[in-house]
Amino acid sequence: MNRRRFLKHAAAFPLLAKLRLDAPKAAASAKPFRRVRPSDSDWPSPEKWARLREQVGDRLIPVTSPLAPCRDAPGSAACAARLEEMQNPWFIAGEAGGTQLAGWQDAWTSSPSAYAVEAQKTEDVAAAVNFARDNRLRLVVKGGGHSYLGTSNAPDSLLVWTKDLRRIDVHDAFVPHGCAARTPPRKAVSLGAGIRWVQAYDAVTTHAGRYVQGGGCCTVGVVGLVSGGGFGSFSKRFGMAAASLLEAEVVTADGKVRIANACTHPDLFWALKGGGGGNFGVVTRITLATHDLPELFGGMSGKIRAKSDRAYRRLVGEFLRFYEKALFNPHWGEQASVGPDNMLSFNMVFAGLTDDEAEATWNPFRKFVADSPDDFAAVEPIEIGTMDARRWWDYDWRAQHTPNAMKFDPRPGAPSGNVWWSGNSGEVNAFIHGYESLWLPAALLRGQDRLADALYEGSRRFEIQLHFNKGLAGAPESAIAAARDTPVNPAVLDAFALAIVATGAPGGKAPDAAKARTDAAAISAAMEKLRAIVPEAASYSNESNYFERGFQKSYWGANHPRLSDIKRKYDPDGLFFVHNGVGSEAWSADGFERRGQS
Repeated sequence: MNRRRFLKHAAAFPLLAKLRLDAPKAAASAKPFRRVRPSDSDWPSPEKWARLREQVGDRLIPVTSPLAPCRDAPGSAACAARLEEMQNPWFIAGEAGGTQLAGWQDAWTSSPSAYAVEAQKTEDVAAAVNFARDNRLRLVVKGGGHSYLGTSNAPDSLLVWTKDLRRIDVHDAFVPHGCAARTPPRKAVSLGAGIRWVQAYDAVTTHAGRYVQGGGCCTVGVVGLVSGGGFGSFSKRFGMAAASLLEAEVVTADGKVRIANACTHPDLFWALKGGGGGNFGVVTRITLATHDLPELFGGMSGKIRAKSDRAYRRLVGEFLRFYEKALFNPHWGEQASVGPDNMLSFNMVFAGLTDDEAEATWNPFRKFVADSPDDFAAVEPIEIGTMDARRWWDYDWRAQHTPNAMKFDPRPGAPSGNVWWSGNSGEVNAFIHGYESLWLPAALLRGQDRLADALYEGSRRFEIQLHFNKGLAGAPESAIAAARDTPVNPAVLDAFALAIVATGAPGGKAPDAAKARTDAAAISAAMEKLRAIVPEAASYSNESNYFERGFQKSYWGANHPRLSDIKRKYDPDGLFFVHNGVGSEAWSADGFERRGQS
């Protein structure tokens, strides 16, 4: 996903089982299943841990928090140095106890596991899964560690850390296992679970001259993004990342290594295409279809301020009309935002258009603004530019031609590919105050006054971002059809945008709880204005509220019952627990105690 506008201010930016009072005494006295913690007498013995360490080639390690220097000596030079290092997502990625975000107010705080298996091969993952299952351990899986909902960390757990599964294979003619009789060869790329999207784009786009649909943020892990559905800057043209999945290698709860595709374990394959990361097994490798690369990619930006509330409402309404007429198509993605300061901001991208074509597209809106100087001012004039699409993620080229676009890992000896978009810096080690998302049906564009009113009223409470690339209405029919064969809530098919309202603060210090809760309340109030005009609320599981109401329906809609059946088939005992995951309602909030049947 592209999260350039995410956490702007930080960047400056279970259903419990009912107690039946009339139940038989024997049933009432039965103890629920509990996972064990280090303080429990049945925590694995040192001898058992030693056998696991031998099994995984000495790659079992104890885990500590990367912020330990600040815990041990707050205000020290060592603490200050560590906080500086925590602004580097590649430093965090190399820490077993590190996560991209520091936590979420009243929800979760980044906490290290007890031990981690640094998996270098699929057999290491299987060994960790078997050990966790046989010893009743809480199991956590981390690839990129970017989970907003905190699913890639948990205290007192065993972590399966997939960062070293880094193989990339670009295929000219890939056929999924067992599908030779029914599937023609396709150009594709296979990616190990430790690969980040900038590495995938480097192989596929910069060097092979093709396109793979992934995330906008360079350091997001490939598996986590695809498991939730997956959107990137150009999804309006190429669809969801999960819809391009051709095959996955996955270790299921029984410790078996399975190849899942349309011909082998097709039910599991379907679930992995958006059923949520960490729900059904540990994915160690994925293969995605690749696409022809357009000649040009481009970007545009600008900020228009209205000089009165009345003028701002008019500006929002005009932009919606302009969007439907000129931008509601596969070319245009990314964002516009409406804020309480009467500012309409743009940070958009486009594919397959020349400079002249893009400029001509925006000229009518420019004229609208220029024709009303008493109402509007271009704080940052609309600027448009294109470039060779092959250079979009070429970090060596970027360093020479657009040096401010990317940041580079400053550590001595760091690989040159350790880069991230400058616009993502505000979220590195950030602490979330509140975050909500909602898919907006394209039908609202036909009744623009209702939508404009809701956006205007909501923006009085908090800034609302419209992520056009995260709704598939306006995309090619082929992209929509492919997305239809995923478990993601079908609302995405008819949505022209994903509305996001979010903020947070830099991590590494005690959060301002009062400020965070005030922000969260304002975010909720802003989103309620949009919920009021959306018939059925639906949200994107990778980018949503930790406290999402009715997440089963919100994330997956009518697909949830089928996902539940697949969960019971491949993980009947609930080894894989993640917050707001399929089957999670059967567990306590921390995933340690089973309280009912999923």
